[in-house]
Amino acid sequence: MTHPSTPCVTLPATAHETGIELPVIGQGTWYMGEGLAPHRDEVRALQQGLELGMTLIDTAEMYADGGAEEVVGEALAGRRTQAFLVSKVYPWNAGRQSAIEACERSLSRLGTDHLDLYLLHWPGSIPLEETLEAFERLREQGKIRRFGVSNFDVDELDALHALPGGGDCAVNQVLYHLGSRGIETALRPWACRHGLPLMAYCPLAQAGQLRHDLFGHPVVRELADGLGITPAQLLLAWVTRPVEGRRDVIAIPKAVQPAHVADNAAALAVRLDDETVARLDDAFPAPSGKVPLDIV
Repeated sequence: MTHPSTPCVTLPATAHETGIELPVIGQGTWYMGEGLAPHRDEVRALQQGLELGMTLIDTAEMYADGGAEEVVGEALAGRRTQAFLVSKVYPWNAGRQSAIEACERSLSRLGTDHLDLYLLHWPGSIPLEETLEAFERLREQGKIRRFGVSNFDVDELDALHALPGGGDCAVNQVLYHLGSRGIETALRPWACRHGLPLMAYCPLAQAGQLRHDLFGHPVVRELADGLGITPAQLLLAWVTRPVEGRRDVIAIPKAVQPAHVADNAAALAVRLDDETVARLDDAFPAPSGKVPLDIV
């Protein structure tokens, strides 16, 4: 699924699945299917991304009320095996039976018989025990390969891991970019200790309470120019950089224009040296203590 030189994050083996390596940059689909761009352009963008090595595609039943899943389904027609496919369930659809039904609706829109990864979109009022039971049933039925969560902070992850089967959680998808580094104080260390990879949404600072004008920041522009890359490539390389010699974050930027798709894929080849990372740390320091999880 990946080229030998492509930087990867490893999803650990579970009781039922072997470990798998995924490229550190995948493709997001938030706002696809809403008519903001021609449908055919969104389909083509995802296919272009696959061809350029961004084989993970992330979507959700929430995005355009299923419209984004339909875009993905069309993009994957005849090439499903090329992609690692991720979708997400609403918290209020995450019950013992409702999660089964929600997943089946997603599979129908996606035109596939299984998801490689199914995420609980954010913590809700339905007990996690119910959601885990539904995820296990879906796995037994062959409709999902792995499960994970999104927008979970440390307390929620502790609660999840205390439950039978909770340790098989494959990823936690959270907002993370250079201007929003709150996960680095507690959540990322927790994830590292537990071998839990992270997936970064809005890696190009499209949103978040701590957003800065990163693309126009003088340090970002200076460093990108010096490396002969774009600000977007610098930001993606930073989000997916190894920490203490280990890569544990997959970024999922969304792009529709061919140049932007190519730009994102080219960031897979960017390696930041210690001096560049230090300059970015000085310009955009992480908070000194735990802050509320940044969520959009």
